[in-house]
Amino acid sequence: MKKKLGILLVLTLILWGCSKEKTTEPDAPMVLFEVPSTFPNTSYKMESNPITEDGFLLGKKIFFDGKLSRDGTISCAECHNQAYAFTHHGHAQSHGIDGQVGPRNGPALQNLAWQKTFFWDGGVFDLDLFSIAPIENPVEMDEKIGNVLEKLRNDQSYPPIFKKAFGTEEVTTERFLKSLSQFMLTLVSANSKYDQYKTGKANFSNDEKVGLTLFNEKGCGSCHPEPLFTDESFKSNGLPTDFFRNFVDFGRFRITELSDDKYKFKVPSLRNIEYTFPYMHDGRFSSLEDVLDHYADGGMADLENLDPIFKKNTKRGIALTSKEKSQIIAFLKTLTDEEFLKNKRFAP
Repeated sequence: MKKKLGILLVLTLILWGCSKEKTTEPDAPMVLFEVPSTFPNTSYKMESNPITEDGFLLGKKIFFDGKLSRDGTISCAECHNQAYAFTHHGHAQSHGIDGQVGPRNGPALQNLAWQKTFFWDGGVFDLDLFSIAPIENPVEMDEKIGNVLEKLRNDQSYPPIFKKAFGTEEVTTERFLKSLSQFMLTLVSANSKYDQYKTGKANFSNDEKVGLTLFNEKGCGSCHPEPLFTDESFKSNGLPTDFFRNFVDFGRFRITELSDDKYKFKVPSLRNIEYTFPYMHDGRFSSLEDVLDHYADGGMADLENLDPIFKKNTKRGIALTSKEKSQIIAFLKTLTDEEFLKNKRFAP
């Protein structure tokens, strides 16, 4: 009798579990993009290109596809590695097709929805146009958009995905670029220790607290303001122009042809700065210590458009002791967002 009761009890529990499972609500759809509570409104007009899961997946597939380059060897991910905040890790200047080396360091791809211009010289003003430049650059992918679209049309895997994302199998320039934008827009980094500290979910060490104070007191925050840690402006920070033996990079001047823009480059975000080395537009510095030494020790060139913040003392630069440098670096490392760097959603 006891054995029969035991069997009945087990069957009852199994049936109860099954009935409960049937009535469980389906999982909520994945949130692909949302504005963090501490961030301002986006610069990108999100309503012009609503992010869908199918659009995101299409953009992601394209991002990792070598078909974007002339010989099929270079994808977007070649110069934008997730583990290093989507930079070209270990390369001072980006390496492209046929082993060619460009003149500049590959910038991080993060929080793109808040950017008004793109590239070190701000040569592109719309994320939807961003991808054309590397595809058609002869030392990066060296391909034409028309050729890329034809390759995707001839790849049996693509038309069905375009149909899921946009309603028909037609592969057009607009759909191609907007799907890439949808993927890149989701690359939001907003869960670093700094972010958790700001929302009361984490504590700073004494050095990290002092580093944050010094960061603002010494003027770093004037160009790299919270919470995005860039003011989206173009500045000259006194990098000597002889780093390349036969090449002088005039920066923003290349786009505007205004003399006031000579040697000015876009202020990059400092988010995930611990992993985005080498630093500067030409990748000349391999460590944060090197960067702060440049700013502190007066090794900067007296260029015609040198930012006024570096001219406040008798010696060019910002006065920093060794201890202050280490404390600022301690703070900068709190901007590392491990969740962003390891999020499997962004992996190939």
